[in-house]
Amino acid sequence: MKRVLVTGATGFIGSALCEQLARSDYCVRAALRSARPVAAGISETAVVGDIGDTIDWAGALKGVDAIIHLAALAHLSSRHATTGAYMEINAHGTRRLASAAAAAGVRRFIYLSSVKVNGEKTKDSAFGPDDEPHPEDAYGMSKWLGEQHLAQVAAKSDMQAVIVRSPLVYGPGVRANFLRLLRWVDSGWPMPLAAIDNRRSLVSVWNLCDLLVTLMRNPGASGGTWMVSDADDLSTPQLVHGIARAMNRRARLISVPVGLLQACGWLTGRQAEVRRLCESLVVDASRTRALLGWVAPVSAQQALARTVAWYRTLGQTHGT
Repeated sequence: MKRVLVTGATGFIGSALCEQLARSDYCVRAALRSARPVAAGISETAVVGDIGDTIDWAGALKGVDAIIHLAALAHLSSRHATTGAYMEINAHGTRRLASAAAAAGVRRFIYLSSVKVNGEKTKDSAFGPDDEPHPEDAYGMSKWLGEQHLAQVAAKSDMQAVIVRSPLVYGPGVRANFLRLLRWVDSGWPMPLAAIDNRRSLVSVWNLCDLLVTLMRNPGASGGTWMVSDADDLSTPQLVHGIARAMNRRARLISVPVGLLQACGWLTGRQAEVRRLCESLVVDASRTRALLGWVAPVSAQQALARTVAWYRTLGQTHGT
């Protein structure tokens, strides 16, 4: 049985991934900041402390065949993080782990990066793996630097580097803007989003984890940068309608000019949040599908229904 070390194993994505890896007959070792109870699917644990440039990974990497590196300082949940903090965890921490992994003889290193390496919005064409990177914030820059560090280590060793650039991930445990959108739809209050005509790529945690397991197994994945998304790209109004349908509610959308929405975002200090609602960000995952033979196993509507079912368990829903 192959042993895989998962960083970020107790997080939103990591918890789902560890269960899927275990079902796929991998021995899962979780790298933890501190000793704590772990979720189903985790067979072994290694306490390593905070991700950064000073961790001693030797014990955690003993007997490990592959690594899936999820741990990161996320942009949506860390509004006040400094550029230095992003670089220390997402870039320098990745370099440290990659170097230790290569020295330990790890065969494959899968790094969960972000579409924010490509940029913040698309216009005429979707973002692909060969596009020139254009990160616009500290998070995107730190993930891009992490990719470069991994590639440099792999080029000087026998370790296979695999990079995944993901758009927004949703599913049970999702937080930040997506959770706020669930609450907004559930409240029944009118939403001034009907005039928005955009396209956004998203990926459910089930589809992302399925691809990560595929990348563990597929020999053609080595050295590649792979884009991932659900099969369907949705406009903001379509996403709202999909959530409402899963909630058995009527989406109450009213038409407000996009320029006015953006002005309100500027006045309230929510420019970034409004921008994500209004602008397009589309991922081209055609190479992932063609070269890996990968097909997203869960449709967007199925994934939204599963996410809403989890949301119902939070005890936050409103009466119909």
